[in-house]
Amino acid sequence: MVLEAIKKRQSVRSYQDKEIPEEILQQILEAGRLAPSAKNTQSWKFIVVKDEDLRRKLVPACKNQEFVEEATVVIAGCGTDPDYVMSNGEHAYSIDLAIALDHMSLEAASLGLGTCWIGAFYQDQAKEILGVPEDVRIVNLLTLGYPKKLGTKTGRKPLSEIIRYDKYSL
Repeated sequence: MVLEAIKKRQSVRSYQDKEIPEEILQQILEAGRLAPSAKNTQSWKFIVVKDEDLRRKLVPACKNQEFVEEATVVIAGCGTDPDYVMSNGEHAYSIDLAIALDHMSLEAASLGLGTCWIGAFYQDQAKEILGVPEDVRIVNLLTLGYPKKLGTKTGRKPLSEIIRYDKYSL
């Protein structure tokens, strides 16, 4: 079933003017809550933006991506411990939030809703609009709603092009 949701998921940039039932929204948020995190820190907060005026204000902060306003909900994934670096040198918050937001995205797809990851946004503007404290980082914004139309499904490289066994080799 998970693979079916993965295959079904695609970036949606056109949404119906249709409310998401609260129990469906909570189910999607629960999928994110259950995501793993480094050392189980769960160093995150999720801002669920339902207010149309706030979504409208986010459009310029998101480099004028108009569908941000059109979505029923925008979820901002915020890292609350941006200083924590794992032993591999990577910041945990960005990886942890990618996992959590992807869980939400896949749950949404399984329920017939669409999402779009937004990494192209101005951090300072988005933080100001959403009242995010200075020491917290917004990692990503995720639009959510019922698709008005689906885009063309993008292709993926074959496994033979991306998988290496035992060692990295060309």
